[in-house]
Formats: sequence, C-alpha cells, structure tokens
Amino acid sequence: MTTRVPTRNKVGYAVGSVGTGGFSTVPGLLLLYYLTDELGVAAALAGLVVLLPKAWDVLLNPLVGGWSDRTHSHWGPRVPWMLRGTVLLPVAFALMFWAPGGITGGGAALWVAACYLLAATGFAFFQVPYIAQPAEITDDYAERTSIMTWRIAFLTLAILVFGAGAPELVKAGGDGLAGYRVMGVVCGSLFLLGFLVAVLATRRLPLVLRAEPSGSLGEQLRAVADNRDFRVLFLAFLLQALATSTALAGAAYVAEYLLGSKGMTTVLFVALVAPAVLLVPVWRAFAARRGKLSGYTAATVLFVVGAVGMALAGRIPTWLLLAAVAVAGVGYAGQQLFPLAMLPDTIHADALRTGRLRSGAFTGVWTAGETLGFAVGPFLFAMVLALGGFVATTSGQTAEQPGSALSAIAIGFGVVPAVLMLVSLPVLRRYALTEQTLLDLEASSA
Repeated sequence: MTTRVPTRNKVGYAVGSVGTGGFSTVPGLLLLYYLTDELGVAAALAGLVVLLPKAWDVLLNPLVGGWSDRTHSHWGPRVPWMLRGTVLLPVAFALMFWAPGGITGGGAALWVAACYLLAATGFAFFQVPYIAQPAEITDDYAERTSIMTWRIAFLTLAILVFGAGAPELVKAGGDGLAGYRVMGVVCGSLFLLGFLVAVLATRRLPLVLRAEPSGSLGEQLRAVADNRDFRVLFLAFLLQALATSTALAGAAYVAEYLLGSKGMTTVLFVALVAPAVLLVPVWRAFAARRGKLSGYTAATVLFVVGAVGMALAGRIPTWLLLAAVAVAGVGYAGQQLFPLAMLPDTIHADALRTGRLRSGAFTGVWTAGETLGFAVGPFLFAMVLALGGFVATTSGQTAEQPGSALSAIAIGFGVVPAVLMLVSLPVLRRYALTEQTLLDLEASSA
C-alpha cells in the first residue's frame, strides 16, 4: 500500500536542508579565501586545511550509517543522531571563523583545521541519517520525488541565501577578521534553527520500512558493490560535486582578481544558484514527462555549456560571464534534484531484490562521497592556484598577482568543472533503474 507523508512533515523535513545547504556552501565559497587572504596561509597548505577534515568524514559517514541503523529509540533510529549533529556543528562552525587574534600562517591553519574537523563530524551525525529517512517513511516512487522536491527547494534557497548573504555579513561586520566572526555566529545560529525544525518534524513519523543493521564497513561496501545502479549514480554525483565545488571555491577569486570587486562574489553566486530556486519545479515536471534520468542528463549538459563560458572569465564582458554562470545555474537546479530523488529508488530496489533494507549503509557511503567531492573541489582549486604562483596575503594587505595566477583562477573556475561534468555523462548513461523496473520488482517480490 502506498504511504503518503503529510505536507507539513515534508516541509519540516525539508527545512533541515537550511543547515546542510548552508554548511556545504559557506566553507566551499569563503574558507579557502579566508585562509589565503585573511590569515596568510599559503595556498597549498590552505588546500590541505579544507580537504583533510572533510576526508575524515569519508571514513566517518559509513560508520554513522551503520550506527544509526542499529539505534533503537522511541524516535526511531535516525533522530538521535540528527540531534547530535544539531548540537555540534553550529558551535564548531562559528569557532572556525573565530581564529584568535594575532595568529597567522601555520598556527591559523591548525586552528581552522581543528574546528573544521569538529564541524564535519557534526555534519556527518546529522546528514547521514537525514538523507536515509525518505527511503523509510514512504514506499512510493512519486512520493519520494515529492519529498525531494520540497527538500531541494529549501536546499537551493539555503544555498542562495547563505552563498549571497555570507559575503554581505562579512562586509556588514566590518570586513576582515571581525566580519568573518559575525558571519560565523549568524550562519551557525541559522544552521541550528534549521536542524531543530527537521528533528521536530520527523521525530514521530511512522517507519514504513525499517532498515536492518548495516554490519561492518566491509559489509556496507559489499552491499554497494552489489547495487549497480547505486554505484553508477554515486560516481556521477561524486564527479559533479567535485565540479561544482571547484567552481564555487573560485568565485571569490574571480570577483576580486578578474572582475576587480569583492562584491561580485555575491553576484556570481546569485547568478549560479538563483535559477535553481525558480526551476526545481520545472525540472520536476520534466521528470514526470521524460523520466528522472533524462532530466539529470539534460541538466548536466546545460552546466557544461555554462562552464565553457565561465572559463573565459576576465576575457569577456561581465554581463556575458554572468549569463554563462546563469546557464550553468539552470543545469545546477536539476543536478540538485535528480540524484537525491534517484538515491531512494536505488535503496528501494536493493530492498526488493535482497529482502533487506540497508538505507544506512547506502546513505553513509553516499554522504562520504558527497563530502569528499565538496572537500576535494576547493583543494583542487587551491592546487591550481599554487601551480599558477598565487601569492597569499593577510587581512588588510594586498598582493600583485602574476599573470599565471590570473590564468589559473579562470582555469579552476571554468575549465576544470567543465571537464569533470563531461566525464560524468558517459557514467550516467549506464544507469538503468526506472519506475517500471521498480514496479516489476514489487510484483515479483509480492
């Protein structure tokens, strides 16, 4: 029997993406720049700072998936872990941008890395069980898309608000280190609010399907190895997360060094994300007519087209660059919706084939890959900067950048994302799970 989720609970669940979207966005947009241009951390070392704490999550996320699968409470298996993340992440995030006065270089890098490690741990505690919930609270193919549509609407809105608002908060706080401290506290408080709403909205939802304990990490990886459609979707999503996070890491550098204005960081970000806020319902309608895979492929192609224009940053008029970013943003809207709508389908298909629901195992691996992609992107951009000879500075200081560094900024902002997106397209072609496939599996398992 098809299980519907009340709209108020869908909305409450989706509000949790205010925190997850904000945390995924702000460090990717500002942390590398904060390290190199405010704390005087060399580009290569700054790249390691943004990578290593997130690399920890790659190991932690599958473990959290297994731990939450084995949790028994009157609120179900997921909410207790979400509460842990609700407490830890916002505090650690605020501290990350509250480096003690006077420390720069290696000392500053160590402070930020330690706080980022704690914040990443809190993110794992919340995010892994959070994205496991849709596979357990309904057994309906279209209902999962509906839940994801609400979630992606809030997610893209959060990405837009935090991506556009965080630089403005820094400016309102007085720029420099003081501005980053204000931004960290305000954003951390909003993360806390979003997480609490999601916890309250889902704590009493009945579980239609109850996940089995995931077992060891090796058993989780074997489950993933046996699920071909999950593997294909996961790899495509990983490549695309790497592409978008690389582009986001470059926005602040493009704004200051290629467009001549720090304020253009917000404009670039809005150009990328605003289409996502408006067009998620359009992509959902597209999927209803043509299927999720067709929509996902079309969205990826559009991002590639936009990224080619982004690679010309500094060489084309600003209005044309913003148009290219907006085209990529139309694709980005679909790339936010479709993989997260398709993920529960792969979990449900696995349960029908094996008789075992292992949502924690799959979402643990998924979030590990997501975390890795969003961590490696800024690291990859930092390495491109380092190869280009980028010169790091401290707050209030400026440095003349060589031409090679300016070229590196454009390459990291456009060329690298375009190549990664192109590589993901043949991967996507191997995805074979459809609504009819699920119906056939349901009929054979009845």
